[in-house]
Amino acid sequence: MAKMKYLMAAAIVTMATASCTDLDVDVKSKLTQYPTESEIALEGKMADAYYAFREQLGNNYNRYQTFSSDEATGLSFDGDYYDGAENINPTLHTFNASDKPLNWWSDVAGGITRCNKLINELAEQDNATTRRYIANLRAVRAFYHFILMDSYGDVPILDKIFDDNEAIERKPRKDVAEFIEKELKECLTDLSTASDASTYGKPNKWMAEALLVKLYMNWAVYTCGDVADYDPSTTANTKLNDAVAYCDDIILSGLFNLSDNYRKKFLYDNGAQIKDFIYAMPYDCVSAQGMLYGRFRTFRKIDQGSPTGYYNGLMKKSCAGICAMNPEFSDLFTLKGDERNKCVLMGKVFIHDAITGEETSTPYMYKGEQLEFTKTITLKSGGEAQLNAGATPYGWRQGYRSIKFYPNPNEFAEHDRYQSNDVPIFRYADILLEKAEAILRGADATNGDTPQSLFNQIRAYVNAPLLDHTPSLKEILDERGRELFDENWRRNDMIRFGTFESEYGFHRKGFAYANFDKRRRVFPVPTSVMEENTNWKQNAGYQDK
Repeated sequence: MAKMKYLMAAAIVTMATASCTDLDVDVKSKLTQYPTESEIALEGKMADAYYAFREQLGNNYNRYQTFSSDEATGLSFDGDYYDGAENINPTLHTFNASDKPLNWWSDVAGGITRCNKLINELAEQDNATTRRYIANLRAVRAFYHFILMDSYGDVPILDKIFDDNEAIERKPRKDVAEFIEKELKECLTDLSTASDASTYGKPNKWMAEALLVKLYMNWAVYTCGDVADYDPSTTANTKLNDAVAYCDDIILSGLFNLSDNYRKKFLYDNGAQIKDFIYAMPYDCVSAQGMLYGRFRTFRKIDQGSPTGYYNGLMKKSCAGICAMNPEFSDLFTLKGDERNKCVLMGKVFIHDAITGEETSTPYMYKGEQLEFTKTITLKSGGEAQLNAGATPYGWRQGYRSIKFYPNPNEFAEHDRYQSNDVPIFRYADILLEKAEAILRGADATNGDTPQSLFNQIRAYVNAPLLDHTPSLKEILDERGRELFDENWRRNDMIRFGTFESEYGFHRKGFAYANFDKRRRVFPVPTSVMEENTNWKQNAGYQDK
């Protein structure tokens, strides 16, 4: 996120601990009405609710979503970054309730509690301003419920403040989905229709509608009862036309487009100017910390290479280097001319331009040799149980690496590897692909759009070859992989398309530790949460965890 964003009159509100407050100034006439002290305090409270998910989205949630999909393998290096198998377990679908990264539940539930407290405070007044704030809070609360439901299946509906000794019950996933739908539809009319710096990173009408689209696209998954019974070929989705309707509302608003270069919209100076972003999480390496995607995807010993780190800035600290792209997934990035191919380091590594992220002709050297990432991921002999590639130059270069969220090399080095790249949650490109998928699955076509025409809008803006036929569902899933990788939707997509239990990376038949139980489509409830709610039963398939 560009530093200039914090100098705008309508700057992004960050968390109270981040010391950056959105004044949300309204112009009443020719004079600016400055916010009162109480309004500033309220904005700080709203920020606490809006950004409760920031730290988890920037690290743990991203790791678990990425490794449990076909995108990447979580490696270790002779015990280094083994960390109790917290990266190996999602890779092999051996999820464990005690895995530390899994516990985003607490932060998300805490965000819901903040929303509920503020809703209660604001409900004491009834005017346009408080109604807008309450609508914002209800939309964020619905989003948090979505994250919990998508992750863990049956979860509580937390629509009030519970007494300390009051038992909280988990509700069927179907009920939670219906609650989310109801909340979003009821608050739409009071949400802002603007999409600019004043609403960036905050809920507005378009965020709520994009969330409804995501909910409806997965409706059959969320309402089928036993998650293991879902089958995309036989489980009917009754909400596909509803999904298309909200896609159309977003498309016809004229507020969003694909005018931004693919690589540039994920750089460290991205923000409200990106017309593809419907809803994003703002980050800053100083005042809104938490974004660590680069740390896990960057070469383990980048601080020891020469002449500089391959981000073209002096790297003073090593990185984890454990996120190795699966070879099957890397095959997606081979379309001729596709701009997205540049987001993956394949083979020999060169220094990249610090400003644009573009590759230069200068080799990146490590120990006197040009660093070369391998497509095939080879484990150390006997290293299967820990996905151990070995703590050697050979082990550290296993697997291609993503540089999609290209960091500012100087900030990366100076601020403990925190990045200023904002992370999109809902994008216009996703809406186009979702509409194409919905029509292909049986929704009514609208506004002259076809799956092929929508699909080719994506291909055209990244300079990839256009399709001369109606895309298959597999082609749509593949395109979603190319377009949305590293953005936390791949596991969700694979479950919906029925490929979550397929073979990829070390999640393959014959690999002794890989798990293919369909009940793993939901994660176990974290141990700490289970200990606080002794009346709950663990998700099926995890009873002994």
